[in-house]
Amino acid sequence: MREHLRQPSTLHVDGVTVRFGAVTALNHVSFDVEPGTIHAVIGPNGAGKSTLFNVLTSVYRASEGSVRYADHELTGMRPHAVAGLGIARTFQNIELSHTTVAGNFLLGRHQQMRQGTVAAALRLPGVRREEREQRRAIEKIAEFVGLRDRMDVLASELPYGDQKRVDLGRALAADPSVLLLDEPVAGMTRHERSDISALIRRTHEELGLTVVLVEHDMPLVMGLAQVCTVLDFGTVIATGEPRAIRSNPAVIEAYLGGVPTTAPTDKATT
Repeated sequence: MREHLRQPSTLHVDGVTVRFGAVTALNHVSFDVEPGTIHAVIGPNGAGKSTLFNVLTSVYRASEGSVRYADHELTGMRPHAVAGLGIARTFQNIELSHTTVAGNFLLGRHQQMRQGTVAAALRLPGVRREEREQRRAIEKIAEFVGLRDRMDVLASELPYGDQKRVDLGRALAADPSVLLLDEPVAGMTRHERSDISALIRRTHEELGLTVVLVEHDMPLVMGLAQVCTVLDFGTVIATGEPRAIRSNPAVIEAYLGGVPTTAPTDKATT
């Protein structure tokens, strides 16, 4: 399905601080996401997880610190330039285009399209050839995310769970090396969560993507992630393997106010 393989690289987050006036949303946050891993970013409500995602994709600009990927400094880049490096994301609140499933996937492939607007207007042979290529590409994506038979349906008319699949498919259409998933199972039924969890695992294993996951469903996180970074009030309080994280006293304190437990529970939200 992937047409333009990129060399996997480590995503370095180094001393990132974000301030909104007098409020510090992120405070000297540092961690590395190693290539080919599923790395979860977790923490209680208001911990700064969504702010961090917006920094990684240059929606927000860090007040201090650095984000580097493949020898590129991401802080200060425009979001489309970050996407061009192979970093794609989904959204906590679904933001689909008011078009069909196929149309949303084609929007995701914008970076891969070579023909300009003049060539498209004149319907030159190269345009028609590229249209066929892009259609084949999005058909593969639709098959992968389980929406092959819904390509010509308006995305807004799909059930919520399928809309989340469209969001994921649109991100995959950008042919990323790093996939940022912002609460991919939020609002889903137990059955839908199980299906999406399996799809995320397939995305990681079959496509070889690095996955950065923000999610409050702790059983899903502990079942998928190889590394967890825990934020609390915008500060990293722990990074490590899930087994170590779930018994870390600082993590227990952040989630449950110091009540002993074997693992954080679903009480945490983004």
